[in-house]
Amino acid sequence: MLAQPYQIYVERTDPASNMARYYVMEITETLFGEACLTRKWGRIGARGQAKVHLFDREEEAVHLFLDLAKQKRARGYRPRQTALIAGS
Repeated sequence: MLAQPYQIYVERTDPASNMARYYVMEITETLFGEACLTRKWGRIGARGQAKVHLFDREEEAVHLFLDLAKQKRARGYRPRQTALIAGS
């Protein structure tokens, strides 16, 4: 059983260079009790790529999750900005 949910969705956009990328990570548990870190990335609106990492211990998955999140923030990825709708 995972101690807590680990999920992140970040984007990196730059209209001047036609850049619109996303990066998603999530830690889940497999049917066999292993920790599973799933990463997905690509151009916003496209299917993109995916990679799955399996770990015997949740702590190992969390360590990689945090390292990758730090790297993405350093490269300019930020949480998606939501627009406010008038009248809400």
